[in-house]
Amino acid sequence: MKKTIQSIAIILLFTGCSTNDTEPIIYDNPELTLNIPIDFPELNSSVYNNMPTQYGVELGKKLFFDRQLSADNTISCSSCHKQESAFADHNPKAIGIEGRIGLRNAPPVQNMAFMQFYNWDGNKLQLENQPLVPIITHEEMDSSILEVIGKLESDPSYIELFNKAFQGEGITADGIYNSIAQYEYTLISSNSKYDRVKRNEGETFTTSEAQGYAVFQNKCISCHSTELFTDQSFRNIGFPINPDSEEGGRARITGLVEDYMRFRVPSLRNIEYTAPYGSFGQFATLEDLLDYLDNGVLEADNLDPILKDNNNRIPLTAQEKTDLIAFMKTLSDAEFLGLEY
Repeated sequence: MKKTIQSIAIILLFTGCSTNDTEPIIYDNPELTLNIPIDFPELNSSVYNNMPTQYGVELGKKLFFDRQLSADNTISCSSCHKQESAFADHNPKAIGIEGRIGLRNAPPVQNMAFMQFYNWDGNKLQLENQPLVPIITHEEMDSSILEVIGKLESDPSYIELFNKAFQGEGITADGIYNSIAQYEYTLISSNSKYDRVKRNEGETFTTSEAQGYAVFQNKCISCHSTELFTDQSFRNIGFPINPDSEEGGRARITGLVEDYMRFRVPSLRNIEYTAPYGSFGQFATLEDLLDYLDNGVLEADNLDPILKDNNNRIPLTAQEKTDLIAFMKTLSDAEFLGLEY
């Protein structure tokens, strides 16, 4: 049973000509129904000001996969955010045009409508403010919004789609940002084995998965809470430090010493498919990550109290690690990943 945001038909009108060159063209651009899973957190308030619509999402998806957003037409959003990797990729750090290496690992793009912070350091609070970042960043697309608009204006199909999506306003920067956000709002992952077990749809955990769930509830849920499997907090959990001198974690945004090397707690949904792990891919496998937490993490003045109060580690037996990984794999959503289900 899911709550839904009711579909509302919005009639969008823009200046144009019909076949008799006298009547305006009228487009029916209905809002899409977001299927909001039970017990998911509240929507980011920005969603209500930019609800996904039929043409808005179509436009956003087209832009998401379009390499014209980059200066040399070689990189799209989807280059670093691949569906089969929960819209992340398998590079330790994101790779942009001309092979330029970014500062951090590309985060998954999933359940964005329910997030209150975006990026590993939470520097964006509204998804609509995010698309410009990769477009203008030197290590990513290294373009400008005016350059992108100039390219799109040469394509009649884009002109028509922008007009359908945004009341005949034509191609605008806000139209680019809002449509990409609308598309990303629809990327909801909530049909994993875990979800089907919870919904009593005839599936059950194996013994190892059930034992892993018990380990998770005992040793992991403090940070990976809610149905997103993240509490969206920022924590320093003693991972190896990024050698890049520009790195500071959350402190880059707040300027506070106590936020140094704090990063947003990642969601565990689809974690089986989002390796490597850590803000800059410090760990190749889940086994490597759990071994590190078990053996002891780096000391830091602002190390998270959960670790500091437990001798800088999360103790795990070999069997607990095996079972915990088995449980985490139940969070994989084959339908969302575009895999055979």
